[in-house]
Amino acid sequence: MRVGAFVLAAQFPGQGHGEPLYRAVRSAEVAEEAGLDAVWLAEHHFVPYGVCPSAITLAALLLGRTRRIRVGTAVSVLPTTHPVALGEQAALLHLTSGGRFTLGVGRGGPWVDLEVFNSGLGAFEEGFPESLELLMRWLREPRVGAAGSRFSFREVPVVPRPDDLQDRSGPGVMVACTSPGSVRLAAAHGLPMLLGMHSSDEEKAEMVALWRKCALEAGSSPEEVAAAAHVSAGVAQIADRREDAAETLLKAMPGWLHQGLSAHVTVDGRVRRMRDPLAYTELLCELHPVGPPRLCADRLAATAERTGISRFALLTEGSGDLAATEENLRRLGAEVLPLLT
Repeated sequence: MRVGAFVLAAQFPGQGHGEPLYRAVRSAEVAEEAGLDAVWLAEHHFVPYGVCPSAITLAALLLGRTRRIRVGTAVSVLPTTHPVALGEQAALLHLTSGGRFTLGVGRGGPWVDLEVFNSGLGAFEEGFPESLELLMRWLREPRVGAAGSRFSFREVPVVPRPDDLQDRSGPGVMVACTSPGSVRLAAAHGLPMLLGMHSSDEEKAEMVALWRKCALEAGSSPEEVAAAAHVSAGVAQIADRREDAAETLLKAMPGWLHQGLSAHVTVDGRVRRMRDPLAYTELLCELHPVGPPRLCADRLAATAERTGISRFALLTEGSGDLAATEENLRRLGAEVLPLLT
């Protein structure tokens, strides 16, 4: 089982922008010291839900600050960036880090980001498959051209080649999946999924089953399907008593969720119903490893057994406090990881 930290750079009420970004950097450094497997970085624009606007830029910094731990994006939003530019950056980080970088990509939402970056609503509603196909060709082929509805250009050489390490493999790529359509798209490319922290084990198990079926139909071998390294996102808060761990999150997370989620603006004015922040925090406490180390280990093991997923990206900054986040990461590494087999 491989456990990593999911880093949102969340801006809690009363904080500026520098504090969550510094906490994000320290989270990666402490996660490596604590023996975690990876750090997964989110990106958002114009909202305090997360103040990192470029996961791949922060990944570059953290790869330079660390020596062992893997660093991945969870996720880089494809509709607001050019797939070739993202592919070039992914290849650069893959090669210069000795293969420690993983590129997670997603569709994002119908936010005002699409207007600001001149992508248009079509990039979100219909353009994701074309963007993903172009990105994967860039990461797998020596020369690439395009003649699609959104991207069209003459054939050019891929520089730097992402498969130039000794093992001849490029960076790992994964797709954030929230619907059957995105599951089928990921499976068609043979790419593992990142599944959100709002989903239950039962929902994740259904998505894994659909992915396996579609991947086999798309030509992946049974061995490739069985080896797919899907990642389950969640929340982790370690305390000696479950009540204390839940209280920490219930005091801090609803305020962050309210100001963060309510700040999203849709590009076309459509109404988006926001989750109730307190109820959502309570749900996360029920779904994920929140409590004493033994309970946390048992919950991770249960999720792995029910879903077949053995990789986790766990939000550890739910207290909103730097010192508490660092302690949470250290306890996760020292007291929970040894209980996992």
